[in-house]
Amino acid sequence: MRASISLGGSLLTHTPDAFTKYANTLIELKERGHQLIVVTGGGRPARHWINLAKQLGADPHTQDRLGIHATHLNALLLIAALGPHAHPHIHRRGSEIKQHINNQILVGGGHLPESSTDYRAVLFAEAAGAELVINATDVDGVYDRNPKLNPDAVKLDHITHYWLEKIILENAEQAPGEYGLFDLKAVRRAKKLKLPLIFVDGTDPQEIARAIEGGHNGTEVR
Repeated sequence: MRASISLGGSLLTHTPDAFTKYANTLIELKERGHQLIVVTGGGRPARHWINLAKQLGADPHTQDRLGIHATHLNALLLIAALGPHAHPHIHRRGSEIKQHINNQILVGGGHLPESSTDYRAVLFAEAAGAELVINATDVDGVYDRNPKLNPDAVKLDHITHYWLEKIILENAEQAPGEYGLFDLKAVRRAKKLKLPLIFVDGTDPQEIARAIEGGHNGTEVR
């Protein structure tokens, strides 16, 4: 299978083990014949620099640019962990994906302000003709409300793109460093492309593998 993975920055805690465990799972998937594109989020460091920029009076465009740089640092670290299994270039554009998609893992980061790495993962999936986009974060799926704020929120196993869009509009902020559940632009693009999305608990790297090969415990959006 050819899959595009949005790997949440919250999972990449800037320790060698944090990167190695994801690299090992990705390498295993590659060796089983899957073609993978991975887009890394910026995580806590991105939010730190964005918050500092806000305090300095920076506009949202500048805030987003700082977040993009943070995603590139994580991308470089993941490339280092993957070694020869990864293409050495940080991918930013769909044209680069088309050029380099082969038997190496492609790693990307953010590119343009006013969108997140979720959107980049969908654009890369479109460019590569991928069958699936996986969103791996520290939440185990999509809930009807924010589970961090609502203890009685209900996890949803199967929903439509329209339903996901509604949940995001009602529950998630869309701002630099705070794209919430998923980037709204990414959902709308995936809906237009009829591209399936799977949301999994990325704290267990094997959930990413199960999203591709079957048996995951997350949420499917079709």
